[in-house]
Amino acid sequence: MAFMINRRTALGGAAALAAFPAAAQDNKRIVVGTWGGDYSRLLAKHIETPLLVPKGWDVVKDEANDPPRRAKVLAEKSLRRGTSDLQGVSAANMYEMNDQGTLEQLDYSKMPNAANLIPAMKYPYGIGHIYSGKVVLYNPKMMEAPKGFADTLDPKQGNKLGIIDIQYQYTMLAASLASGGSMGDFEPGKERLIACKKAGARIYPSNEAFAQALKTEEIACGIMWKARAVQWQNAGINVQTVAAAEGVPMYVSGFVMPKNAPNKAGGYAYLDAMMAPSAQEGFAVDMGYNPTVSNAKVPPDVQKRIGFTEEEQKRLKDLDYGYMAKNDAAFQEWWNKSFKG
Repeated sequence: MAFMINRRTALGGAAALAAFPAAAQDNKRIVVGTWGGDYSRLLAKHIETPLLVPKGWDVVKDEANDPPRRAKVLAEKSLRRGTSDLQGVSAANMYEMNDQGTLEQLDYSKMPNAANLIPAMKYPYGIGHIYSGKVVLYNPKMMEAPKGFADTLDPKQGNKLGIIDIQYQYTMLAASLASGGSMGDFEPGKERLIACKKAGARIYPSNEAFAQALKTEEIACGIMWKARAVQWQNAGINVQTVAAAEGVPMYVSGFVMPKNAPNKAGGYAYLDAMMAPSAQEGFAVDMGYNPTVSNAKVPPDVQKRIGFTEEEQKRLKDLDYGYMAKNDAAFQEWWNKSFKG
């Protein structure tokens, strides 16, 4: 997902936290670390305002991209009380944070709505909130439909191929699958990506910048979560999706609770509200991500656009979280120095 925020939003979130020092923590206040932008807005629309505020909960957001938020949780590991009750991160980063020993092992008996949670979204240390799959995006006006990652991440696309900087892990994974690699071996895709860069592929700093390039037809294709493509379709961008022949890597975004969360009761209340059918249905309609609970009723026309056919579901691939966590620093170094540099 990797939602982006601007400096003003980040400073606003920091100011909000400063206004509520830890020593004055109220037992009805829940501090939620999350991305800004659409995701934060929809958390308020579908979870906080309708389900938590009426019960007297006061939700304070600490908005930032996930690397600094994860770093802060790790830095606070030795403190008796941390500064956040929940953190929104990807499933891959959930794994890494748990491996660092910073996360509470969840008591699912405290969350009635967890009875309907899809088993694959139930982690000992976190809960999947929404999920989608990495697919090919293309403008049907500018090119024929690609079959998968191989003919999308291809030097022949020249400067009509767009690549998103913050999606480096998933771009490396897609390139690897296109080059004979696997979920646990990204090496085969590196040569392909460098060839694409040399051929003129454009690199965009954020999902939003990539969307703008699609809108203006500066680029014709790229890879992204299907859910984002649905959002952009809703916004009038001429983009279609293809579930790649090589497989559809899954993306799961969810929440974890730091071991030293100051208000664990509030954290559990938030997690339970997050799994309510109404909240899950709202995210499906507004953001294009699939629900993680079995009792959410998504309108058929929406489900057709955000979901995957029975045949496509057979190509869904879960990530190798251990491999990604172990090698993330090396991935970033290669991406920044060898690919971008």
